[in-house]
Amino acid sequence: MKRPLLRRVASTRLFCLLLLLPLGAAAQTPAASAPGATSSATAPSDDVDDAAEGPARFDIQLEAPAKLQPFLLRHLDLQRYRTLQDLDGSELDRLLIAAPDNLRDLLGTQGHFSPQISVGREPATPGGAPAPALGTVRIRIEPGPVTSVASSSVYFRGDIANAEAAVAQRETIQRSSQGAVGQDFTQAGWGRVKSDTLRLLTNERYPRGRIVNSLSDIDTTANAAHWHIELDSGTPVRIGTVRVEGAQRYGTATVERLVRLAGLRPGADYSLTRLQDAQQKIADSGYYTSVFAYVDLEPGDDPATEAPVVVQVKEAQLQSVVLGVGGSTNNGPRLSAEHKHLRLPVIGWQALSKLQLERNDQQLSSDWSAPIEDDGWHWLAGGRLARQIDDDTTVSSLRLSAGKAQASTLLDRRYFLQFDRARTVNTVSKLASSDGNEAAISANYGWTWRRFDTLPYPNRGYGLGLTLGVGMTLGGVRQPFVSTQARWLGYWPLDPVTEVLDELLTIGQAPDKPASSSPSSWNGRLALRLQGGAVLADTDAPIPDTLLFLTGGDTTVRGYGLRDIGVVQPDGSVTAGRYLGVASFEWQRPIWRNGVRTPWESVLFVDAGAVTNQSTQVDTRVGVGAGLRYNSPVGPLQLDLAYGVDAKRFRVHLNVGFSF
Repeated sequence: MKRPLLRRVASTRLFCLLLLLPLGAAAQTPAASAPGATSSATAPSDDVDDAAEGPARFDIQLEAPAKLQPFLLRHLDLQRYRTLQDLDGSELDRLLIAAPDNLRDLLGTQGHFSPQISVGREPATPGGAPAPALGTVRIRIEPGPVTSVASSSVYFRGDIANAEAAVAQRETIQRSSQGAVGQDFTQAGWGRVKSDTLRLLTNERYPRGRIVNSLSDIDTTANAAHWHIELDSGTPVRIGTVRVEGAQRYGTATVERLVRLAGLRPGADYSLTRLQDAQQKIADSGYYTSVFAYVDLEPGDDPATEAPVVVQVKEAQLQSVVLGVGGSTNNGPRLSAEHKHLRLPVIGWQALSKLQLERNDQQLSSDWSAPIEDDGWHWLAGGRLARQIDDDTTVSSLRLSAGKAQASTLLDRRYFLQFDRARTVNTVSKLASSDGNEAAISANYGWTWRRFDTLPYPNRGYGLGLTLGVGMTLGGVRQPFVSTQARWLGYWPLDPVTEVLDELLTIGQAPDKPASSSPSSWNGRLALRLQGGAVLADTDAPIPDTLLFLTGGDTTVRGYGLRDIGVVQPDGSVTAGRYLGVASFEWQRPIWRNGVRTPWESVLFVDAGAVTNQSTQVDTRVGVGAGLRYNSPVGPLQLDLAYGVDAKRFRVHLNVGFSF
């Protein structure tokens, strides 16, 4: 029994260490005591393994800094033998001989290379309190100083070493590796730097790149680690033709066009970012239920051979009907029905028709869109019949529009002609009613600019949207008007001041950090939302109410009902106005449990908004409150309790999803 047991100890040490290396940092939890403090912990004896294999044969009492205890108790080799029922005292003593080496290996993964370790055993006392048969193993650890990363160097082989086109890529890789300098050494951190370095190499131009050498040189006298990574890029890969698999009903032209629009034209350098962008564009086209795109690297290392882009698709049904039931705090219960046709006869456009019935809003709409063109633009047309009820006011409206649009990850653009007609009826106020002749036609241009790090859960970045329209009223009186709207949404993580300043200084530039390098700050983030609008025309110009402004509700000024904020007439009724201003400020903080971020967030907010017909007379309404966010797979789920300062009442607001 003794010799096989010793062989088991020796043969498993290296295997266990290799398993533990990537888990080192993840197993740590925030220390409950001051840095450097030492406390005592006992290994639990009622875990799942013990319940399955029997009672523990010995206890483990560990004296070590609190931040190291969970990690050491979880991965200590001795843990595997505590429930071995035929283990005797002499065999346990032999295991204790190997324990210091195992502990040094574990501590080394956390940056402690000069620990002081003592291991001993106290036999069970006959006639004493109930205790395991083999007594208690007492381990005392003084981990010594932690090693920090003093330098991190990257060396290049292959095409990337001298290629002019790869200068920026080399600099990015080197800059990324320097991010760990000054931090405490951990084996997990070392592994992360290697994987990040390789990812930056293979994401652009060199998908066949690899790490040929890596060394973590530990200077125990200076408590310093010097990291060295050597990369071999191989030959660059250039994009070839597009091969579509699974396309029958809708053909291959749209897929090939979207791949080219993502920047993957024949002869272009390989780019994983562009490949993912192409895959997303194809999925967003609506023709397919699943899309998988990759570059076929089988042709080999010949730089003259271009690698084809392979797109595997599963086509959606030609027509579909979706029935929906929902609700909101703005409008109560909701019923909806959607019909989608992906290729209309003769013209080949997509059509989405929708009927939506809510307590205060009813709407029938149909939106048509043409296949995307070679320049990325496509034609749009749509119509909408709507009726919205606000207390004693009912607005019935018709809207028709036609134009072209272009969408991308960072920028959306659209220009269109629009016809509006609206009729307003207020059962108690003539001032809030119209004669039904308010109609207008306008030419509009809009664009939306996005610079968020991750969607639909941004942690930093901003978005800006602008729309400008020029039109003419119709009916009995014809007068020109100009309409404009602007909206802004910005996020600033509560990181150290230097990082916040860096964010402010880089406004206008696309974020160069991948999503994985922008984790949520422990203290969360600040969010600022601004919205403004104006319709410029003569005072007596009959502008349709659907072109004017009302605000209030779940996504504007919380603490007030949907469209409760407008221009207050002398008789107390509320009408739409020509000027709009809304601002919202939020502190969004993740909720942490045992050092691990949960999908929940807490929110504190202040909202303010105003609608007026004269810029010199502004009556601002304010709402304050708190809420919860749940980061669900379909997007953020928001639940807020707001107090309307002017309304002097509380309201509950519920909203799902993120959009800008």
